[in-house]
Amino acid sequence: MSHAATLAISLLSFLLFSSALSAQQFGSAQEARAMLERAVAALKVDQAAALAAFNKGTDGFRDRDLYVFCNSLDGTSLAHANPAMLGGNLNELKDANGKAFGKEIMSSAREGQVSSVAYAFPRPGESQPAAKESYVTRIGDLVCGVGYYK
Repeated sequence: MSHAATLAISLLSFLLFSSALSAQQFGSAQEARAMLERAVAALKVDQAAALAAFNKGTDGFRDRDLYVFCNSLDGTSLAHANPAMLGGNLNELKDANGKAFGKEIMSSAREGQVSSVAYAFPRPGESQPAAKESYVTRIGDLVCGVGYYK
């Protein structure tokens, strides 16, 4: 095999490996949906313990850029990866494009069903909004979701 062919194969291998690594850097839609299902199950067993785990990011409820958020029915934030969000009202939030995504999350959440809401929101630890889609549902007196970044 020529040196050029060996170099081309090496470069191709590196590019394929790099893209596989970057794909694993962020959570997927399937992983977000699975985390929401686990969150619903945890809330049904012990709501207080589940909310505490969501806020701490323990028990598998924080993975890369995936996390669980929950709000009371009036929109008050009870669980979020960003502690600064706690106590705020989801109904008041708009994304960088002016979309009232908080109200859409609250109004689309239904008991026993999962809906999705697309909006722009910064990744954890960042300030620039990124395209995000959240799966949301209602569990008793809570509206919870898990979003992934596109």
